[in-house]
Amino acid sequence: MTNIEKINVRGVYFDNVTPEEAAKVAEELMHGEKTAAVFTPNAEIVQLCIEEPRYFDLYNSADLVVPDGAGVVKAARILGTPLAGKVAGIELGERMLSVAAKSGEGVYFLGGKPGIAETAAKNMTEKYPGLRIVGTHDGYFQKSGEESDAVVADINKSGAKLLFVCLGVPVQEEWVRANADKLTCAPLCLCLGGSLDVYAGAVRRAPKIFIKLSLEWFYRLCKEPRRIGRMMKLPKFILGTYAARFFHK
Repeated sequence: MTNIEKINVRGVYFDNVTPEEAAKVAEELMHGEKTAAVFTPNAEIVQLCIEEPRYFDLYNSADLVVPDGAGVVKAARILGTPLAGKVAGIELGERMLSVAAKSGEGVYFLGGKPGIAETAAKNMTEKYPGLRIVGTHDGYFQKSGEESDAVVADINKSGAKLLFVCLGVPVQEEWVRANADKLTCAPLCLCLGGSLDVYAGAVRRAPKIFIKLSLEWFYRLCKEPRRIGRMMKLPKFILGTYAARFFHK
């Protein structure tokens, strides 16, 4: 797909695509000649960029930027520039695993605590017959220097065409940008936060009713009350968006 409309949501430029269109673009990138990146910022990440502007360049540097959260979609609507809808990173990841299973392309899982990537690989290969997970590595390594270079070498050795980078934000995006030129394989890097924990069964995603009502954040808060500090960024972001819409012309 070409000429995708970009929607500016408080300084982060999102590709205006449906989940199906996002998967199609990602598949095209996976067969490209250079290392491409897919970033999936939510409202918390956009708020991070607003508070620390140095991150705008990082998040806007991706080849595909999709809104992983109802907060971003709501903000775009408030600003009068609506997006096609939410593109959940964890679901985009599974769509791409299905694509890889059918095409036979190798996949590498990077991230999580020791054992998480391996368990995720086992679960996903059972769920998607034909899927080849050609390598895994936990997220507990120095993100620069010899340890990082060793991880890059292992990915290159695996021959993976699709790389899941699940190191948490903004570490995963910074790592991909710093190492894109070193990755001789893996034309597509998906930065997907805690997706491997869900694939491994270590963390449960919210029930469908919460997702449908855009209350996935509330379910996570109920399960992990310690996240209250992070969750407070959502109302701050929405209130700031109203202010940006009506008072900062």
